Amino acid sequence: MAVITNAYESILVVSCKLGEEGIQSVIAKFKELIEANATLESVEEWGVRKLAYLIEKQSEGYYVLFNFTCGAEFPAELERVYKITDGVLRSNVIRKQA
Repeated sequence: MAVITNAYESILVVSCKLGEEGIQSVIAKFKELIEANATLESVEEWGVRKLAYLIEKQSEGYYVLFNFTCGAEFPAELERVYKITDGVLRSNVIRKQA
């Protein structure tokens, strides 16, 4: 039986309070997690952007877009790890339409 895989994209907004090294370590952590559980297609670092509204009293965040393919169970685990990681202001995992 073939494993069904879907294409996903995930946007991650990291706190600028972490500093350059902290931001890169958070990105590296999620890059490794995705590579271990999925096929990572691309990582786009959009850099520091102004937030639409204050999140945790911060007006800017560091945006990163991950594109990957995986089975249906991994996105829930990825979202769980996003929620428990310090420095993650917002995150979203979206399944792309085929």
